[in-house]
Amino acid sequence: MSRAPGASVGGQAVIEGVMMRAPNKWAVAVRRPDGVIEAISHDLPRLSSRSRWARVPFVRGVLVLGESLSLGFRALTWSAAKAGTEEEGEVKRYQVVLSMVFALAFFIAVFMLVPLAAARGMEHVWGESAILFNVVDGVIRVALFVGYIWLIGLSKEIRRVFAFHGAEHKTIWAYESGDPLTLEAIQRYSPRHPRCGTNFLMIVVLIALIAFTMLGRPAWPWLITSRVLGIPVIAGLSYEVLKLGADRRWLHFLAVPGMWLQALTTRQPEGDQVEVAVASLLAALDPVERENLEARGPIVAGALGAEYT
Repeated sequence: MSRAPGASVGGQAVIEGVMMRAPNKWAVAVRRPDGVIEAISHDLPRLSSRSRWARVPFVRGVLVLGESLSLGFRALTWSAAKAGTEEEGEVKRYQVVLSMVFALAFFIAVFMLVPLAAARGMEHVWGESAILFNVVDGVIRVALFVGYIWLIGLSKEIRRVFAFHGAEHKTIWAYESGDPLTLEAIQRYSPRHPRCGTNFLMIVVLIALIAFTMLGRPAWPWLITSRVLGIPVIAGLSYEVLKLGADRRWLHFLAVPGMWLQALTTRQPEGDQVEVAVASLLAALDPVERENLEARGPIVAGALGAEYT
């Protein structure tokens, strides 16, 4: 997800489409098997205007992450139905919750417990060194994360999703730079974006390495407990680091690891994929924002022909 603290627009690639989140709405656009772009939008004011907890440092990061995951699952489910890969139907709240629970369990098992078990199995090499144990644990976690991204990127279907990811980034670049949303203007931009959610994930991984190293090497039960219970704490801290980096130019180096990783998670999009990204953005803008955008100049024709649900 390319949304970050203070950003006007964020987004996410979905199956054969793009989800966009503007300040007061979020939308999804998908190209159906018949070639027609279909888009749907929902009103959703900023989280900070709906919950006072979303304005509390360290807490707000956890809430924003939770809402982003929820919207992401809803967008993916709708796009799968419209793209013809799943039966169409309304997404129930319990389905979203179950999907999020499963994803969290997978994350904990693969990226938390597996590195711990591997580091523990290698302790005989260096002996009882808490620092080395946590460094090896962290390095294995980073390797698993990068390896997982590389592995799924071998799939033809995922490579298309990564191309839509690039289309999302290029469209946001052009929109926030004040350019007209023509195909030529959009394609000039890089498919990588410093506010991408990939950057947030990399910051989480790196802060986890530092934080867990500082905790030392407690007994095995406490070690596992600290890793699991530390997830929301690290997520909240990572959000504040990301916000700090976005607000201060001299801290932009914090986005560098995530920009490197985007070499795996983004691809150069085709023109028809850019059209879908623009259609999603148009559906997410309120009337005033849409009017200001149209005043810049022409908009890629394929996006203007989208059907709106």
